Amino acid sequence: VDQETWDLAQAVAKTRRRTDTIGVANPLTGLLYCADCGAKMYDHRGIRHRKNGEVIIQEGYNCSTYTLTCEHEKKECFSHGVTSKAIRALILETIRKTSKYAIENEAEFRAIIQKESEIQQEKAAKELNRKVTKARQRHTELDTLVKKCYESYALGKMPEKRYEMLSADYEKEQAELETVIAEGQAALDAYYEDSERVEQFMELARKYRDFDELTTPMINEFVDKILVHAPGRDEYGDRCQEIEIYLKFIGNFQVPEEEPTPEELAEEERQRKKRAKSRRKYERKKEREKLIQEGLIVPGEPYHHTCKCCGKTFDSKMPNTMFCGSNCRQKYYRQENAEARKRECVCPVCGKTFV
Repeated sequence: VDQETWDLAQAVAKTRRRTDTIGVANPLTGLLYCADCGAKMYDHRGIRHRKNGEVIIQEGYNCSTYTLTCEHEKKECFSHGVTSKAIRALILETIRKTSKYAIENEAEFRAIIQKESEIQQEKAAKELNRKVTKARQRHTELDTLVKKCYESYALGKMPEKRYEMLSADYEKEQAELETVIAEGQAALDAYYEDSERVEQFMELARKYRDFDELTTPMINEFVDKILVHAPGRDEYGDRCQEIEIYLKFIGNFQVPEEEPTPEELAEEERQRKKRAKSRRKYERKKEREKLIQEGLIVPGEPYHHTCKCCGKTFDSKMPNTMFCGSNCRQKYYRQENAEARKRECVCPVCGKTFV
């Protein structure tokens, strides 16, 4: 077994993956972190049985801090729920796009990684240098203290028991400082290994050049960590959630996006309208359920609507009927089309502006 495979196996073995009644552990466990509190995210699984006998496995992740405190009086953090299906789809798309871009534009890819690494180095090197320098200064001070203790002990100014206790404490602190110095220096040296890291990612990209399915080995080899932000709403009311995927060797690399084509913009607009329609339908359904619970509506009775054209109240068996009849429907859309065709014109004789 080569060193790289051994290191990967040890990293995977560090995270405990629970195998439940489904019988398969989720390979994403241990990779997802809450972007707000930094805690790991817990895997939640459930099984739902439909009336037709179909069994549906529901699986998702949520912030462990929120999960452990959501039933307490004082909650910490908040829900960051995301499904495993959505995460796997994002990982697959990220790996495919990044690998394709790296192979087709290798020189540009290397230049971007180099530039991002320089920015990282500028931010982190100062703090690391400060930490390493402080540790080295303290290490030198301890050497001086050990010498002074030994001189006092040799001259009989310090009891042997006291000398042994201080000497042991100083040696222990020096050992800890040596570890801090070695780790800090290794972190500083890592910023200068950009070419090697890029080459390692290129080997991975070439290894998985053609794939249609995300496998567990691919997750273990490509993904370093995933940061999940709290969900929110965009300007259209659609649910949106930021998820940062950090790949090994290159971090959170963003592939340069091309300008969307008119066809893609039209499809996006169509999907947005479809989501808005589904959301309105769901809101009407919840409103009707609320009215049924309050006793204002008896199930089976027709819906009460107001005509968008004439304003009259009418009953209908359909929950989304907008007009009381075909005449109102035709009149409403004729008026809409006439309003859309309106434009300002200038009279060539008198020069007045009219619609």
